[in-house]
Amino acid sequence: MDNQTSISEFLLLEFSPTRELQILHFLLFLVLYWAAVTGNLLIISAVAFDHHLHTPMYFFLMNLALQDLGTVSAIIPKSTVNSLLNTRHISYTGCVAQVLFFTFFAGSDLFLLTVMAYDRYVAICNPLQYEMIMNRTACMQMISGVWITGLLYAILHTSGTFAATFCSNVINQFFCEIPQLVKLYCSKVYQTEMLAVVISVLIVLGCFIFVITTYVQISREVLRIPSVQGKKKAFSTCLPHLIVLSTFIFTSCIAFLRTPSNTPSYMDLVFTIMYSTVPPMLNPVVYSMRNKDVKIALFKLLGLR
Repeated sequence: MDNQTSISEFLLLEFSPTRELQILHFLLFLVLYWAAVTGNLLIISAVAFDHHLHTPMYFFLMNLALQDLGTVSAIIPKSTVNSLLNTRHISYTGCVAQVLFFTFFAGSDLFLLTVMAYDRYVAICNPLQYEMIMNRTACMQMISGVWITGLLYAILHTSGTFAATFCSNVINQFFCEIPQLVKLYCSKVYQTEMLAVVISVLIVLGCFIFVITTYVQISREVLRIPSVQGKKKAFSTCLPHLIVLSTFIFTSCIAFLRTPSNTPSYMDLVFTIMYSTVPPMLNPVVYSMRNKDVKIALFKLLGLR
C-alpha cells in the first residue's frame, strides 16, 4: 500500500483456518474474559458496598480493578467476535481506539501500582500520620493524577504510532499491538514513536526505582517490629501488592524487550497473552486470597458464611 491514508482497515492474526479451532479460540478467550470481568467486578462491588473497606488502600484497589477491567475489554471482545464470525478485519479507527484504550489502562496500572507502594510506605513507616497524609483530598488528587497521566501517556503513544506511513495492513497479533504496528512502517525508524519509547522507558524506570526504594524502607521498618504477629500483619498487606507488581513488571518486560518475529509466531502470541490478560485476571485472585478483609467483604456480598 502506498501510504496510511489508503488503509481503511487492518487484518488481525488468524488463529487457524479450521472452523473447529476458531470456535475453540472463541471459547477459551470468552472464559478468560469472563474470569477477568467477574473477578474485578466482585472486587469493585465489595469495596463499594462494604464501609469497612472505605480506606485509601481499598480505594486504590477498586481503581486498579477498574483499570484491569478496561484493559481486557479493550482487546478481547474484538478477537472473540472475529473468531466467532470467521473474520480478521478491524477498521483503522477501531485499531486506533484499541491502541489508545489499551495503552491508557495499562499505563494507568503502572502509575497506580506506584501510588499504592507509597500508600503502603506511609502506612507502615509513618502510621501515626497516615490518616493526615492519606486523607480524602490527597487520595482524590493522587488518583486523578494517575488517570490523567495515563491518558496523556496513551495519547503520546497513539499519536506517535499512527503518525507513520504503513506499507502493509497485516498485523501478526490478535489485537493492534504497538510493536506489531511499528513493523508495518515503510521507514525503519520514526522519530515520534521513538521519542514516545524513550519517554516510556524513563517513566517505567523511574516508577521501578521508586517502588524498589519504597519497599527497601518498608522491609527495614517491618524487621524492627518486635512481635511476630505484627510482622505477619505488615507483610500480609504488602504481599498482594508485591505479587501484582512483580507480575505486571515481569510480563511487561517480556512484551517490550522481545523482538517480534516477521512471521506469525506462537511464542509472540503466548507472551502477548501473558502481559495483556494474565495480570487483569490474576489481580482479583491475589487480593481476595491474601487479604482477610476483602475475603470477608466478598463472602458478605455473595451471601456466604
